[in-house]
Amino acid sequence: MRIPHLASTHDAALASALQAAIDNKTKPQGSLGVLEFVAHRIGLIQQSHTPRIDRAAVVVFAGDHGVVAENISAYPQSVTWQMVENFLQQGAAINVFARQNDCALHIVDAGVNHEFGEREGLVARKLGPGTRNFAQEPAMSAAQCEQALQYGMDLVEAMPVDVIGFGEMGIGNTTAAAAIMHKITGIAVAECVGAGTGLAADGILRKQQVIERAVALHAHAHADTPLEILRTFGGFEIAMIVGAMLKAGERRMVLLIDGFIVTSALLVAAKLQPAILDYCLFSHCSDEHGHRRMLQHLDARPLMQLDLRLGEGTGSALALPLLHAAVNFLAQMATFSSAQVSEKSA
Repeated sequence: MRIPHLASTHDAALASALQAAIDNKTKPQGSLGVLEFVAHRIGLIQQSHTPRIDRAAVVVFAGDHGVVAENISAYPQSVTWQMVENFLQQGAAINVFARQNDCALHIVDAGVNHEFGEREGLVARKLGPGTRNFAQEPAMSAAQCEQALQYGMDLVEAMPVDVIGFGEMGIGNTTAAAAIMHKITGIAVAECVGAGTGLAADGILRKQQVIERAVALHAHAHADTPLEILRTFGGFEIAMIVGAMLKAGERRMVLLIDGFIVTSALLVAAKLQPAILDYCLFSHCSDEHGHRRMLQHLDARPLMQLDLRLGEGTGSALALPLLHAAVNFLAQMATFSSAQVSEKSA
């Protein structure tokens, strides 16, 4: 397996030209705020003075987690496959938001503990009926982790899109994401763990203790490189997102990052290829405890603060109109000279 190599998007001449074009629109400089940053970043990603967003997709990866045996979720594991069925029936929030934003939606069975059979709209990439319980042993084998990365890369290779958002579904995956966050960032486990699907204070404490025990269990197994952390604590869906992100960056797509679990995948991807952060826009700051610290660690600038913590890629779908607004103002707004509007006095 080849890890894609990502070059920085930095191009001094293009960056200067894009900034000049943004500043010359009929508005005070900086008055469109974060939209100006977004237009500039998309231009650098696409290496274009006139960036466009014609085709967008959200890919939702679903997988189960053996660590649910430790009673770390408010919901039973069966909810994973039931929600996949809901996606396929067009009944979930991500279906609604993708439809309203004319966004393609792909549902991937990365490793759900359920046999769906051949289903229209479901991409079958099952690596098993969920990962193993990382509180007792590594979540996946090295071969499974590598295959998950490759599946993610292959899926994105076949997608003709400009912008790709990532979503996930998997009971137990906030526990996996919190463990990854702790191992990658060094932030204390207590600051990484949150309510997930709705745990009360005692459930959150239990989740914290499970992760701390697991970290101690694997302390002598050299689980400190990005891929070993992913293999030991991650999920099949998280690993596929890592591979998908790396390939999307290599193909110069805009990566629209969702919430806590998706950002945990980005932590791994950024350790493997730091330049991937040049290709990212962060849709929102999740209400899941720990996500704000993740974003601070990445020096990320979220586009929205809506107190979301649903996952599924919902934040990414909701942020798409902001990306369209950014490229549209750059393409369609008049300049001071074309509109014959007086510029600011010196």
